[in-house]
Amino acid sequence: MEDAQTIAPTVPPPAVAEKLYMENTLLRVAGALFCHDAKRAARRTEAINLNRGVNEKAVIIEPHPQLGQPGPLAHKIFIAILKKHSDYGRPHPHDVSFTKREIMRLIGRKEWGGRDSKQLAGALDEIHRAFISASFKRGTRFFEERFHIFSRVLLERAAEESDAPIERCTVTLATPIIDSLRGDHFSCYNYLFMQGLGTIGQALYMRLFFHFANLYEGQKGKAGLTFQKRYDDICLEWLGGLAIHDRISHLKRDQLGSHLDQLVSAKFLSSYSIDKAKTRTGFVITFRPGPAFFSDYERFYRNRNQGELQWSFDADRREIAEPLKLAYLFAAKLMGQPLTAVPYVSQKETESAKFILEQVAFEDAGNFLDYALAEAKRSKFDVKSLGGLRGYLPGYLSTLEQRQASRAAHAKRQARIRQEEEQASYSRYRQEMAKALFAMLLESEQEAIEAVARGMCAKPFSGARTGTLSAQIFEMEKVRATAERYPGRLPTFADWKALSGDVSPR
Repeated sequence: MEDAQTIAPTVPPPAVAEKLYMENTLLRVAGALFCHDAKRAARRTEAINLNRGVNEKAVIIEPHPQLGQPGPLAHKIFIAILKKHSDYGRPHPHDVSFTKREIMRLIGRKEWGGRDSKQLAGALDEIHRAFISASFKRGTRFFEERFHIFSRVLLERAAEESDAPIERCTVTLATPIIDSLRGDHFSCYNYLFMQGLGTIGQALYMRLFFHFANLYEGQKGKAGLTFQKRYDDICLEWLGGLAIHDRISHLKRDQLGSHLDQLVSAKFLSSYSIDKAKTRTGFVITFRPGPAFFSDYERFYRNRNQGELQWSFDADRREIAEPLKLAYLFAAKLMGQPLTAVPYVSQKETESAKFILEQVAFEDAGNFLDYALAEAKRSKFDVKSLGGLRGYLPGYLSTLEQRQASRAAHAKRQARIRQEEEQASYSRYRQEMAKALFAMLLESEQEAIEAVARGMCAKPFSGARTGTLSAQIFEMEKVRATAERYPGRLPTFADWKALSGDVSPR
């Protein structure tokens, strides 16, 4: 057994509670996705399979064959984006937007130029292009989803050139992640504590906190709380495939020792020990929580489901996300290509988008583009930039009220048609239910209804007398009489709209 002996610089205790939300399945995915060795990450392009055969825990990660796994910088950016997303509060939105100043602050950069933008774009691309297959919990069941963590990445550069600095960015998180967050399947972490850790320390902290919290919930008291995991599994499942050392001294000196010692120094861990595995070759690490874990458990984890107000999302949506989306949409329409074919837009284009959005609602901006591009084509004006469409705003706005009234009238007509179709469908349904009800009645009740039906027919006839038209009229009157005599035993229109599946008369 080898216990931690060396003490790294202490991580200062957090003065202000800042939360980081991490969806539970994303936590497992991130552990295997991000390789915390930059050189090794670029070479790792093979698919990663975890927990094969265990459906609810199975994870398949397919890094992009030309990019490899996301590395340490990508992990920093990933955590920074999740922190900004956490700041938005509830309901958890899909988009996360940030400026270059924000990303500089969150990843610890003091300067920002073309090289930094290239690294940011590359890291975002590594995450965006990795394809994931994993299961998410909905209710009491797990459902497999296939997705990209960042389903969309929008970049604004300072100029048209591809190497111009990135000024703003909007990232869209995958729908399964957002749905799971909204279903309260997440853990809550002390972000200020995490800021004092390296990327390996952050990954260890998040996974250990998650496991400690689950164990602590299931037992009474703090005494004896420990968590064990094989060292090689930690390298693969928590740290993205770090190289596995075959000596404890190398493991501690060259890889995990300083990070674990830092967690001990900060009192998140009370201690850890590394032992040879008993069942097969390799090592097992035993972790014991310290007072900082129990403190953060009370401050963060226990109250993780409390609702919070969004404080900056609306501003980011107006100032960054919507102008970027409009500029991207214009570029795609101008090129006649899908949105995914647009790599970035310039700051000049997003400024033009902001100008347009001051006068046109974002929901109507696509219609404005269609109108303006059609008018430009009709007048043979060669549009080269979004600013070139400004001149079409007065004409569009002058006819906007007329178009809105026309759309409202069309919507009203469609609603009336749908209502008439629903009423016709309900009438047919009610007739079938009345026929079924008639068949269930006593013979005396059936005879009474048939007598009423014969009385309503223009030409009364005996049961033996049949003719196509008269028989149809008789059946219609019989259905009508059944419905009038037993209205409470047939579903109402509201019942019919609410019911699904097999419906029978009451």
